[in-house]
Amino acid sequence: MENIKNQSFLQKTIDDWQAKAEASLKGKKIESLHRHTYENIFLKPLYIRKDEHPVPNYSGGSDYRRGIYPLGYLTNTWKVAQQLSYQTPGELKEKLHEAQENGQTAISFRVSEELMETNDSLTSVLAGLYHQYPLALNTKGWHSAILNVLAKMAEDENMTDKITGYLGSDPIALFAEEGAVSREFIEEWKKAINKFSQRFPHLNTILIDITPYHNGGANAVQELGIAIAEGVHYLDILQDGEMDLNLIFKKIVFQFSIGSNFFMEIAKLRAARILWNRITELYSAKDEARGMVISAETSTFTKSLHDPYVNLLRAGNETFAAVIGGVQYLHVTPFDSLTVTTPFSERIARNIQLLLKQEAHLEKVIDPAGGSWYVEELTSQLAEKAWEFFRQIEGQGGILNVLKSNWLQQEIEATYLKRNLDIQTRQQSMIGTNVYADINEPEPNPKPRKMNSFFTNGTYSLSKIESIPARRLTEPFEKLRRKAKQLEGKIGIIPSVGMICLGEIKQHKPRLDFMKGYVAAGGLKAVDSNPILTLENAKQFVLETPTSYFCFCGTNEQYELAGRDILTALKSEFPERIFYLAGLPEIEKQSQWKSLGIKQFIHAGTNCYETLSDILTDMEVNTVEETKA
Repeated sequence: MENIKNQSFLQKTIDDWQAKAEASLKGKKIESLHRHTYENIFLKPLYIRKDEHPVPNYSGGSDYRRGIYPLGYLTNTWKVAQQLSYQTPGELKEKLHEAQENGQTAISFRVSEELMETNDSLTSVLAGLYHQYPLALNTKGWHSAILNVLAKMAEDENMTDKITGYLGSDPIALFAEEGAVSREFIEEWKKAINKFSQRFPHLNTILIDITPYHNGGANAVQELGIAIAEGVHYLDILQDGEMDLNLIFKKIVFQFSIGSNFFMEIAKLRAARILWNRITELYSAKDEARGMVISAETSTFTKSLHDPYVNLLRAGNETFAAVIGGVQYLHVTPFDSLTVTTPFSERIARNIQLLLKQEAHLEKVIDPAGGSWYVEELTSQLAEKAWEFFRQIEGQGGILNVLKSNWLQQEIEATYLKRNLDIQTRQQSMIGTNVYADINEPEPNPKPRKMNSFFTNGTYSLSKIESIPARRLTEPFEKLRRKAKQLEGKIGIIPSVGMICLGEIKQHKPRLDFMKGYVAAGGLKAVDSNPILTLENAKQFVLETPTSYFCFCGTNEQYELAGRDILTALKSEFPERIFYLAGLPEIEKQSQWKSLGIKQFIHAGTNCYETLSDILTDMEVNTVEETKA
C-alpha cells in the first residue's frame, strides 16, 4: 500500500496525447475530430489549461455567468413549473392541487380560450393557490385580461404583495409566431405593464419568449441575440412610457427552450446572463436589477412522434442541461406531448426534475459547470458571437424592423435548412426515427396543430409579416412513415425492398444491416434473401418477393466477382424491377454499374429522406396504375 501511495504518474505533454490519439485513428490526423457547430463555433476534441478563461470565483455577481444568486440553488432552488394540460377549468383546478401535493412548486399551465371565456373560470382555478405558490404563466394574448382578474382577486383578499413569480406576455414573439404586427396590442401591453408594476411589487410581468425562434430552427447564437434585442426594445419603449428603468429590469423574465446539444445548451444559459449583464451596465442599472431571471422548458423541436419513449431520454438530457445552466423555473415536456398526455407521462416529466433535485442533489451544488475549460470556452464564444448578432439586429433598426424586412426569418430559415439536411442525410441521428426505426409500432395519432388565433378576431389592426413556423426535426421522416402506412392500407402488406445478399453471411451482413436500418426510416420493410451464391438463387428470390424494388448487398469483391453478371441477367429477365446498390463504387466504375441497371448507390452520404421519398412516390404511382388497370 505504501508503494502505491508513493507512485506518481509520468508527466505527459499534449504532443504525447496527440500521438496516441492519431495512432488510434489509424492514419487520420487529429484534425479529423474537429468540427463546427451550427453556431459556427470551432470545437476541439480536447481542452487544456491554455484554453482557460478568467472567470468569477463566485456566482451572484461580476458577469453573472455563474448564476444570479451567491449561493445558487442552496438558497434559491429552481421552481418545478410543469405546464399542466387540461380540457376544462374544473380539471385544471384538480390537477393543480394534485401537482402541488406531488412536488410541483409553481402554478403553471397553458392559457386557453376555454379558460378565458369567463373571468369566473380563471378565478375558480387560482382561488386558494395564487398567493401560496409562485406563478409561471405565459399569458400570450390574454396578458391584460389575466392581470385584471388576478388584481381583483388579490385586492379583494388584500394579497397583492404576496403574489410572486411571473405572469407575462411577449408581443414580439407572438408577432413572429402569427405573422402579424399590431401597434395597438403593444400599446395595450405597455399600459398593463405600467398599471400593474406597482400593484404587484413581487410579480414579474414582462416576458421575453425565445421559444418561437427556437422551434423555427434558430441556433444558440441567434436565440441569444434575439433575446437581448427584444429586451432592449422593451426597455426603450417602456422607458418612453416613463416607467422607472430599474423597475423594468426587475420585471423581466426570459423564456428559453433547451435543445439536445448538452454542453451548448448549458453554455447558452450562461452566455445569456453575460449578455444581459452587458446591457444592464450600458443602461447603468443598479446592482439589484442586473441578474437575468430565466424560465426554461425542454424543447419541442427535438421531440419525435414515433418511438415516443425516446423522448423521455431527450427530456432528461435537456432537463439536466437546464439545471446545470442555472434556471429559475423549469417545465419538462411529457414524452407523449405530441399525441395526448396521460397522468403517467405528466408524473414522469415532473419526477425527472425531482430526481435531479433529491437524488442527484443538484440543488446542493453551486454552478457545477463553472471552471470547465470546455464549458467556459464555449460560453465565451457564444457570448461574443451572440453580441455580434445582436449588433446586426440593432444596426438594421431593431428587432421589429428585422422581422418586418424578413431578414430574421431568412437567417433562421438558413439555420433550419442546415439542420434539416443533416437529419435527411442522417449526419444527425434521431433515434427511433431516422435510425433504429421500428416499422411495427402502432401508428401514432398526433394532436392537430393549433392554428394562429390571437389576432384573427378583428380586435386589432394588423400589418402582415412572414411568420416563423413551428417545426420539429423529425417531421420529414414522419411524413414518409405516414405515406408508407397509407400505401400499406392500399396494398394490404407493408411496402418493402428486397435485399439481394451476395455471398456468405459475413460478406453481406454489414451492408445488409445498414440497408435494413436505412429503409426502415421510411416505413419500408427489408426482405432479405438467403445467401445468393448462384444466378438461379437470385432469380428465384426476385420472382418470389412481392416488390419491384431490390438492393444488392455484399462486399466490393462480391460485387466485382458476381454482382455485375447477376444484375445483367436480372435486368434482362425482370426489366420492370428497380435495382439499387449498397455502397459507393469507385468513380470510374459508377457509370458502368448505372449502364447495367443500377438506379442509385446507397451509402452513408446519400440523402436518406430523398431516396426513400422517391421510392415511396414510385410505389404510389405504380399502385394507382395497377388499380386503374
